[in-house]
Amino acid sequence: MLRSLPLYPMTDTPATPDLAHELQLWHAGHRAVAGVDEAGRGALAGPVVAAAVILPCHAPLAGVWAAVRDSKLLRPAARVRLAQQIQAEAAAWAVGVVPAPLIDAMGIAAATRRAMAEAIAALRPAPDALLVDWVRLPLVHLPQLCVAKADSRMVSVAAASILAKVARDRLLAELDAVYPAYGFAHHKGYGTRQHLAALAEAG
Repeated sequence: MLRSLPLYPMTDTPATPDLAHELQLWHAGHRAVAGVDEAGRGALAGPVVAAAVILPCHAPLAGVWAAVRDSKLLRPAARVRLAQQIQAEAAAWAVGVVPAPLIDAMGIAAATRRAMAEAIAALRPAPDALLVDWVRLPLVHLPQLCVAKADSRMVSVAAASILAKVARDRLLAELDAVYPAYGFAHHKGYGTRQHLAALAEAG
C-alpha cells in the first residue's frame, strides 16, 4: 500500500536522488509512477509551471536517471541538456502552466495544484501512482505520496523539477522580449534586487 512507504526524516536527505520510492511502488504492482514538481511558486511574476514524469518501469539508476538532481542545484545549460534527455527517455512526460492572471485570481497554492493536475492529466500513458514534491492533490484521484524535498530524494520528481524549470525559464525569456525593462530573462520573475529595482523604476 502506498501509505506504508517509509518517509525520509526531514534531516535525512540523500546526497543524490534515488529510486527507493519508485522501486517500492513498482514492486507493489504499479507500472506508471509519475514524479510531479513545480517551478515558479515563489516568484513575483510569471506563470507557475508543473511537470510530471513517468520513468520506464524498473529503470536502472544509470544514464540520465543517475544524473538528475533538484533543478535548483544545476546550471542552466545542464538543466537544458538533461531536460532533452529526460524527454527522450521517459515513458511519458507532460507540463502544465497556469498564467499570472489566474494565479492572482485563485492564489498560488490553488494555481500550483491546478498546474500539477494539468500535467498529470496530459500524461500518456496515464499514471497509476504519484510521487509529489510537498503539495497534496485532493482532486487528483490517484494514490499519491507527498514528501518535502522530494526533488532531492526521488529521481522521478527531480526529473519533473528539471522539466518544469526549463519550461518556465523559456516562458520568462519570451516575456522578457515583450517587457524588456523588467529583466525577466535574468531573474525569471523572482524577487531579486534587480527585479525589485525594475519594479520601482518601471512600475
